[in-house]
Amino acid sequence: MSILAEAAIFLAAAVIFVPVFGRLGLGSILGYLIAGIVIGPWGLGLVVGVDDILHFAEFGVVLLLFVIGLELQPTRLWVMRKSVFGLGTAQVAITTLVLTAAGYSLGTPLSASLIAAFALSLSSTAFALQLLAEKQQINTRHGRSAFSVLLFQDLAVIPVLALLPLLGAGQSQDSGGSTETLWAVAKAALAIAAVILGGRFLLHRVLRVIAATGLPEMFTAIALFIVVGSALIMEGVGLSMGLGAFLAGVLVADSEYRHALEADIEPLKGLMLGLFFIAVGMSVNVGLIGSEPSKILVLVTALLATKFIVLAVLGKLSGLQTRSAVGMASTIPQGGEFAFVILGVAVGAGLVDASLSELLIVVVTLSMAVTPLIFVLNERLQARSRATATRAYERPVDEDNTVIIAGFGRFGQIVARILRAKKIGFTALEASPEQVDFVKRYGNKIYYGDASRIELLRAASAERAKIFVLAIDDVEASIRTAEIVRRYFPQLKIFARARNRKHAYRLMDLGITLIWRETLLSSLDMTKGVLLSLGLSKSESERAVTAFRAHDEKRLLDHHAMHNDEQKMIYLAQRAAVELEQVFDADAADDTAESSR
Repeated sequence: MSILAEAAIFLAAAVIFVPVFGRLGLGSILGYLIAGIVIGPWGLGLVVGVDDILHFAEFGVVLLLFVIGLELQPTRLWVMRKSVFGLGTAQVAITTLVLTAAGYSLGTPLSASLIAAFALSLSSTAFALQLLAEKQQINTRHGRSAFSVLLFQDLAVIPVLALLPLLGAGQSQDSGGSTETLWAVAKAALAIAAVILGGRFLLHRVLRVIAATGLPEMFTAIALFIVVGSALIMEGVGLSMGLGAFLAGVLVADSEYRHALEADIEPLKGLMLGLFFIAVGMSVNVGLIGSEPSKILVLVTALLATKFIVLAVLGKLSGLQTRSAVGMASTIPQGGEFAFVILGVAVGAGLVDASLSELLIVVVTLSMAVTPLIFVLNERLQARSRATATRAYERPVDEDNTVIIAGFGRFGQIVARILRAKKIGFTALEASPEQVDFVKRYGNKIYYGDASRIELLRAASAERAKIFVLAIDDVEASIRTAEIVRRYFPQLKIFARARNRKHAYRLMDLGITLIWRETLLSSLDMTKGVLLSLGLSKSESERAVTAFRAHDEKRLLDHHAMHNDEQKMIYLAQRAAVELEQVFDADAADDTAESSR
C-alpha cells in the first residue's frame, strides 16, 4: 500500500472516531486509540507495519516535549515549586514504590519491576489537560494541583529516558566493558553540553536572523530544524530524542520568539501526537484481552485504585479539601503516553521483556479508556454532595455594613478592594467553598453561603443595608439571587453585573435598572485606543465611542420588551446597525459644517 493511501486511512479514521468520542465527552485521545484498533491488525487490517509507524509517530512525543520545554519558564517553575516538586515527587515516588513491590512479589525481576512501575506511575498530560479544559476546571484547585503533578512527571521522564539506553548498554557488556560504559556516559554529557551551549549562544542569534527575513515559512522551518537537530544529537549518542527537544525548548522559553515557535509547532504536534495514539491503538494486543480478560481486569483496576488512593491521600495532606483531592485523583489515575515511550526504550535496551511491555501497554490503554468514566462519575457525585451539603453557611458576626457583595470572583473583588481602600464596610458572600478558602488565604474577609438563601441575607443584615452588589458569575444563580432580594428586601438598591445582553434583559425583567455588562466599558475603552492609533483625534475618538454607548444603551431599553422574540431581535439588530451608521454620518456632516464655518 502506498504512503498516500495509508495517510488517507489514518486521516479518515481520525475524522470519524475523534469527533464521535469528543461529542460523547470521552476525549480525543480515546478516539485516536479506538481508531488505531479498528484499522490495525486486530481490527480491519487496513494498515500493517505497526512498528515502523509507531517509531515514526514518536516524533509527536518529541514535539510535545519541546512544547513542554517552551512553557517551562524558570520564573513560572519557581512559583509552582512546592506543588510541583513536593506533591509531584511524592506521587511518583510512592506510586513507583508500591507498584515495584507488587511486581516483584509476582515474580518479575526487580529492575524490570522498577522500570515498569515508574512507567505506570506517570499519567497522561494530554489526556488529563483535555478533560480539565473541556470541563473548564484547569483553574480550579484540583486542576492546578493535577497540572503540577503532570509537570513533575514530564520533568521526571527526561532523565529516565536518558539513562535507560545507558543502563541497557551497561547490562549488555561483560565485566571488562567498563571503559566503554564510561565513554558512553562521557559522550552523553558532551552532547547535552553541546545542546545547552549551542542553544545559549547561537539559538537566539539564528532566530533573530530568520525572523528578520519576514518569511513565515522560514520561521516554521527553523522551528522544526531546532527540534529535529537537537533530537538527532541526542539519538546519536544513545540518548532519548525527547531529551534534546526538551532542552531546546527550555533554552528559548524566556526569549521573545517563544510564542511564535509554539504557534508554528503546535498544529504539527497535534497531528503527530494523534498519529502516535493511533499507532499505539494499532499495537494493542486485542487477542491478549480476549485470552486473559480476568488478569487484565485485575491489573487495570489495581493501577487505577493505587494511583487514585495515593493521589487523594497526598492531595489531602498537601492542604486540599476532600472534594478537591478526590477531583485531582479522578483526573490523573490513568497511565500516560510516556509509558509507551519508556517501555519501548526499555524493551529496545533489553531491560524489560517484550511480553511484559505488551501486557502493560494494554493495561495503560484501558486505564485511559476508563478515566473519562471515573471523571464523569466523580462530577455527578460532587454535584449530588453539593446539593445536599452538610457544610452550613457562615453566619456573619457583628456585621452591620451598608454594602453586601454577592459573588467574590474577579468582578466582586475589584469592587471590594476599592471599598476597603475608602474604608467603607461591606459583607462579602460567596457560594463556592473552594473560592472562599482560596480568597481567605490572601487575608480577605468573606463568608461562605448561597446569597439566594433568605436566612443568610438576614444574617448579613440585609434589612439594614443600602446597597446590594450582584456580582455572581453564574447567570442562573445571579437571576435567582436577584429575585429573592427584590422580593424580600425591596429597599436594597441593586447594582448588577451582567455577563451579556441576554443576562441584562433577564435582570431588567425583574425591575433592575443599574446594570453593568462586564465587557462593555473595557471594549469601548480599547476601541478608543484603536481609533487614536488609526489617526483620529482624541475628541473625535471619544465622540464616536460616546455616540455608540448612547445608541447601544438606548437600543437595550427599546428592545427589552421583545428580547424573547428571536426573529424580531435579529431584525432589530440589523436595523440598529443601519441607524448607528446614520448617527456617525450625521456626526461627520456636523464636523464638516463646523469646519466650513
